Amino acid sequence: MTEETETRAEGVAGIRDVVSIRLPAASAYLSVLRTATAGLAARLDFTLDEIEDLRIAVDEACAMLLNEAVPGTDLTAEFELTGQEMQVRVEVATVGSSAPKRDDFAWMVLTALADDVDAVTDSPDRMAIVLRKRRGAARGTAGPA
Repeated sequence: MTEETETRAEGVAGIRDVVSIRLPAASAYLSVLRTATAGLAARLDFTLDEIEDLRIAVDEACAMLLNEAVPGTDLTAEFELTGQEMQVRVEVATVGSSAPKRDDFAWMVLTALADDVDAVTDSPDRMAIVLRKRRGAARGTAGPA
């Protein structure tokens, strides 16, 4: 596959970037992730409403994870930008925690703000939440007839 073909396959904007951020697992640092989220979503030409939805969703996901995080450890965030979509994975070290509760208010907020949300527990001492948001994705409306 040539470079030109790969670029076309990645999406309309031809963007496929991954940005990783590691910071202390403490709420005082969440403003850094909110700012990074907004800047990266703006790079994909998300609308102001889509950017704000993503900022709130990332903040909510981090707040859920920080409740389970081992004190003194790091929170990692990985932002993957592909054409018209951003995927955000936030992860912390935990002690024997299970996946976040999918029936509480915080989870409902996440599912309302992002197009796809999933909790990932690949190992017993790590927990992650993965959010996906697509530019221009209409939520709660019927598609073309």
